[in-house]
Amino acid sequence: MIFPEWLEQVDRAGFLLIHRTWKNAFFDSLMPLMRNRDTWVPFYVLLAAWLLVRLKWKGLLLIAIIGAVTGLADLVSSSVLKPVVGRDRPCHEVQLEGEVFPMVHCGNNGSFTSSHAANHMALAAAISMLLLRRRKWLAALLYFWAFLIGYAQIYVGVHYPTDVLGGFLLGFLLAWLAVRIAFRSGLQVPA
Repeated sequence: MIFPEWLEQVDRAGFLLIHRTWKNAFFDSLMPLMRNRDTWVPFYVLLAAWLLVRLKWKGLLLIAIIGAVTGLADLVSSSVLKPVVGRDRPCHEVQLEGEVFPMVHCGNNGSFTSSHAANHMALAAAISMLLLRRRKWLAALLYFWAFLIGYAQIYVGVHYPTDVLGGFLLGFLLAWLAVRIAFRSGLQVPA
């Protein structure tokens, strides 16, 4: 295991605090929806339509950049980090048997990093850095949205807090790098 034992213990304690202590009926209904990709399809479609109508060919280029960085975050998280780190999800952790009751299907692939967290942070960061440089409140709203999706992964029992934090870091760094390359290549978009 790549994680030191003390970090595993802190992570497990944080997970159990959220998964056991902070439960309530409202979040029990909300969190499975928050992390379900189908919930957000209308948002993705409206965003793409808005970019195409407002920015025409540049909108298409932005859709490609945002889609590429989100896809890259998913690829690195799912196909590189999860197999290399080899960490079990909390719902498969022997030490947590009888204490974790996942609210959604718990996959058999690794836990670190959370692909949901990486993808949605990449999406939020790329949109914020490309289009919302002057609309800080809207960028903050997008980051909060990504945070809720990451938190939902812990709440429903399929990820530890560090899985989500690692996903956030991965998604943000990939978005930052992609946007930096785009701007250095001469891309100009209205802020």
